[in-house]
Order: sequence, then C-alpha cells, then structure tokens
Amino acid sequence: MREYPVKRKLWKELSVENVAKTMKEIFGNAEINGDTVISSYGSLSKIVVKVGDKKIFVETESKKDSSQEIMMDTIKKYNKFLYKVTGYTAKERKKLLMKG
Repeated sequence: MREYPVKRKLWKELSVENVAKTMKEIFGNAEINGDTVISSYGSLSKIVVKVGDKKIFVETESKKDSSQEIMMDTIKKYNKFLYKVTGYTAKERKKLLMKG
C-alpha cells in the first residue's frame, strides 16, 4: 500500500465521499466501503483508496494481459486522479518519495 501526502489546501476537502466523487469522475465507477473507496479502470483490476489524516493510502492490482495503449491511458487517468486528490503532480510525488 502506497502512502501519499495531501497538500494543505486540500485537507478540508479530504473525505471518503470526495475521493469517491473524484474516482467516479475519472474512472467511471467507485464504491464506498467504510473508510475505503474501491474502483477499477483499464489495466488496473482494483484500486483501493483509504483516507487518512492528511494522507491517502492507495493499493492497486494490475491486469497481466493489458495492451500498451490501455496501460498508457490507465497511467494518465491514475496520475490525474492522484493530482486531483493530493494536489501533487507525478513529478512532485516522486520528489517527495525520494526525500522521505
């Protein structure tokens, strides 16, 4: 499970409901199960997001037989989702990961 910090300006908006709304908007589906939101899209058979205090925790399961095109689209959508929820771009998330 990966841990992603959320920018200060987005802390107030960080809730299971808002994460589910963003997932539906980007991936087309989302299911709330307690403090967890579950979805799937493209080459990801499962995307599980748990909302914490000023952080989100994400676990993904990949499909083995996805085409390159589907994988690229999935990566774009996944990065878009993480940006909307955390406020950090992929490049910024990488820097934070290297720092921490």
